[in-house]
Parts: sequence; C-alpha cells; structure tokens
Amino acid sequence: MCNLVPVALTVGANRIVPTISIPYPLGDPLTPKEQQYKLRYHRVGVALDALTTEIEDQTVFKVKF
Repeated sequence: MCNLVPVALTVGANRIVPTISIPYPLGDPLTPKEQQYKLRYHRVGVALDALTTEIEDQTVFKVKF
C-alpha cells in the first residue's frame, strides 16, 4: 500500500495498492467515521487480495476513490 504510485513503480514494487494521502494513507479524519470505516475496509481488502494474486509483472491494483 502506498500513496506515491509513481515512486513505487520506479523502485520496482511488484504489488501496489494506492492509498489516499501522505498524512492519512487509509482515510480522511474530516469524513464521518462510517465513511472512513468503509474506505479502510475496502483498501485493506484490496491489499489482502493483492497478496494472494499471482502476478508476473508490476501490478497496480484498482481501488474505489
């Protein structure tokens, strides 16, 4: 999971799950707690799926924004 996808691609990370921002990678403290929970739950789920997905090249996994 990273917030700077171009940097992750440059350094050769093989599985990349985009996050929200640098200070708050998995949420925004200005949003309601319920919305934060849904966002975090989704991102962590994508990250877990990324770990179990067989890949051959660098892969950036899609997430809802």
